[in-house]
Amino acid sequence: QVQLVESGGRLVQAGESLRLSCAASGRSFTPFAMGWFRQAPGKEREYVAVLSRIGTSTYYADSAEGRFTISRDTAKNMVYLQMNSLRPEDTAVYYCTAGKFLPSVDAVDYWGQGTQVTVSP
Repeated sequence: QVQLVESGGRLVQAGESLRLSCAASGRSFTPFAMGWFRQAPGKEREYVAVLSRIGTSTYYADSAEGRFTISRDTAKNMVYLQMNSLRPEDTAVYYCTAGKFLPSVDAVDYWGQGTQVTVSP
């Protein structure tokens, strides 16, 4: 089992930046691709970014490309999502994940509990 705990979500204004953090514990997360997904009210959960096991390849959703950056610090068992130029449509609960290197909810083996990001106009 891998336990994932997100932090860093809060209310920000459009155009601001925010960094989400995810602390992994339990079983080593190094065999897994790590990702961030999000779910807005009334919408399906969608992928935002997925980082390969060794950190050399990424998937970014079109909405995140050029604005968001996913990274991992294996020594600290941490995963991050740097979000810049935030928009109101980025408002959602953001989930940290561990699983296969695919941009799909079906590829996720472990989910965090989520952290709320709210972007005001």
